[in-house]
Amino acid sequence: MKKLLKILTVLALILSPILRVYAADDSDTLKVGMEVNYAPFNFSVVTDENGAYPVANSTGEYANGYDVQFAQKIADGLGKKLEIYKIEWDGLIPALTSGKIDAIIAGMSPTDERLEQIDFSIPYYRAKMVVVVPKDSPYVNAKSINDFEGAKITGQLGTFHVDVIDQMKGVEKQEAMDSFPTMIAATNAGTIDGYISEEAGAQAAVSANKNLTYITFDEANGFETSDSDTTVGVGLRKNSDLTDKVNAILEDIDIDSEQEKIMAEMTALTSDEEEAEVGFFQEVKDIWATYSTLFIRGLVNTLIIAIISTLLGFLIGLIVAIIRKSEVNPHSNIIIRSLHKLVKFILVAYVEIFRGTPMMVQAVIIFYGLKQYLDIDLSTMFAALLIVSINTGAYLSEVVRGGINSIDKGQFEACKAIGLSEFQTMVHVILPQTILTILPSLGNEFVINIKDTSVLNVISVTELFFMSKSVAGSTYQYFPTYLITAVIYFVLTFSITRILLYLEKKFNDTDFVMESSTGAKNV
Repeated sequence: MKKLLKILTVLALILSPILRVYAADDSDTLKVGMEVNYAPFNFSVVTDENGAYPVANSTGEYANGYDVQFAQKIADGLGKKLEIYKIEWDGLIPALTSGKIDAIIAGMSPTDERLEQIDFSIPYYRAKMVVVVPKDSPYVNAKSINDFEGAKITGQLGTFHVDVIDQMKGVEKQEAMDSFPTMIAATNAGTIDGYISEEAGAQAAVSANKNLTYITFDEANGFETSDSDTTVGVGLRKNSDLTDKVNAILEDIDIDSEQEKIMAEMTALTSDEEEAEVGFFQEVKDIWATYSTLFIRGLVNTLIIAIISTLLGFLIGLIVAIIRKSEVNPHSNIIIRSLHKLVKFILVAYVEIFRGTPMMVQAVIIFYGLKQYLDIDLSTMFAALLIVSINTGAYLSEVVRGGINSIDKGQFEACKAIGLSEFQTMVHVILPQTILTILPSLGNEFVINIKDTSVLNVISVTELFFMSKSVAGSTYQYFPTYLITAVIYFVLTFSITRILLYLEKKFNDTDFVMESSTGAKNV
């Protein structure tokens, strides 16, 4: 126990810079949220070339695209320093309303549903809706949105793209998907016949996927949309004083001219039209050559979260299990007995709540809820360690409790007979045996935590999976990107499993030698 506490203390000192809680807002900074995985609007690169801007919550990663260029124009107009934060699409509005960012510049349209939660500036982009299909699709010659009878069509979750599918007569509307890379992968695989997109996004997707094309329609045969659907504005908090200032800046810009020029530049950056078709493994090699630093950085963050959280979770689980196992002298003061029952009730509730709800839901509630309702602004890394630790603690408390219960009751009675206190019995006799017994479960929990960190992308933790989403959304090479990710996860978990098995065997062998030399077991 002393060694474990020393290790945790050292880790806390080493990681103190990333464990701090942020509370103060910088009035000289414009914090802008975007996905950084939706080319050509916003995408990930590894250098600051061509006007790319560093991502504040992902060291070494840069963002570029149409949204980034307009974010810079708006920041300059406000006389503020621009900070870009990479945030999941579903997390953008919670991040804005909770005050973690000042604005959303992410290709977001001012729909009625969103206008109930946030305000929007005047438009800085006007979209044209198209349908992306395979080149060999039977619908490739469609001239109208009603020429897709029997087609399986989808759109991105949380966008009006899903709603306009209802205008297409005879189509089989599919469940909305979370991102454009997901829809591209499904279209390439043939599980859907196509998806709804705006034209700039479709151009980038087609340039990176040579077997895809997109279909445009004239005004009479196209989708019926409102300005609130096809225009894109800057998302701002309700009644923010930034709204009028941003509108004044945009009014001085020739949006149509800038849209044509900037979008052409950004689309060209994400296109490889001069490059000859390459094989699948060459695609994998090219992605790794370009984005290996992002994959490695995500891997390092994943390991940091998994290691620290498993250690902290084990300590939490140990404490919870010991308290739940402990008993109070029936002759004690009624206040002490009542307090003991209350603590036990709270700990049982903690275990049941955190074992009975998904970690993703816990992450959203803790990260955004604390800021919005208690004004506690956690850094993403601190939030990640907190969430995974308390989640792991809930599970491991039951593992430890089971380990304690597996110890023969005669040992408790023997310790009591020789005058050991309950605390001494636990620390010197029961826990050493318990920890040895539950080592396989601890190792298994560590491996699970490595994989479960992927759900933290919902609060924009830059772990391996979130980095992979950025690469996939920036290159539109979905399958090669996630093959690299899968290989990294497998190599990592396989290696760690082998190490844990070796350590487990080593501990067991050491325990056997000690027992043989003393001539006694389970002392």
